[in-house]
Amino acid sequence: MSRRSRSTIGRLPLVLLLPALLGLAFLLIPLVGLLAKAPWSTLPSRLFSTDVWDALRLSLLCATAATAMCMVLGIPLAWLLARAPIPGRGVIRALVTVPLVLPPVVGGVALLLVLGRRGLVGQHLDAWFGISLPFTTAGVIVAEAFVAMPFLVISVEGALRAADPRYEEAAATLGAGRWLTFRRVTLPSIAPGVVAGAVLCWARALGEFGATITFAGNFPGRTTTMPLAVYLALETDPDVAVVLSLVLLIVSVVVLASLRERWISGLR
Repeated sequence: MSRRSRSTIGRLPLVLLLPALLGLAFLLIPLVGLLAKAPWSTLPSRLFSTDVWDALRLSLLCATAATAMCMVLGIPLAWLLARAPIPGRGVIRALVTVPLVLPPVVGGVALLLVLGRRGLVGQHLDAWFGISLPFTTAGVIVAEAFVAMPFLVISVEGALRAADPRYEEAAATLGAGRWLTFRRVTLPSIAPGVVAGAVLCWARALGEFGATITFAGNFPGRTTTMPLAVYLALETDPDVAVVLSLVLLIVSVVVLASLRERWISGLR
């Protein structure tokens, strides 16, 4: 630690330093406990089992697809909230962020009532196109996107509000159309915010449990993601649950650490 860092820490008020250290311990000790309880002697055999890799593959696939879905729908929604002079924008923003505070199981029930075979929209999807989303891999993606999209929308909207509109105005005066301006000027200027939102969205989708098990169920190889596998293994084989948790922890840390500078700069 440098002399400057030590002097900075020394100037921190004790009333803030102690709670900060307690907060850090509160977040790190459970992870240390997970590492301490890991079955290291049998870890390789458990780690390379078919069930673990099937659940991990499905989790990565669904989280990535859900993030792509959120970007396609969420970036235009964020632009609407940040730039469009629409009435009731505050109410719309509040509704968009509801999944952040809504219990995931409630979100899964809501998805069933709307997209289930007898749901408001699902009955027509089934009758007209033969599409049934519940208890399928596509249902997992929809459930994860539902709970994760607010992270992307909030991040991108904040980036849009912070972006300098003069560049877009300059592009317009040079003859660029709205779509060309958005694609060549607006998107590059808010790229850190988009990356930040995408990373947080992907991480949230990867760890989703409640909405997934309610809307998509638990069918190995089709809807059993890593969080569901952890829950099931905890009842039958706790060591496997610890191994699955370690895999999730490692994947999350690697992704967040590799993109740290991008998503932190997008949140500034």
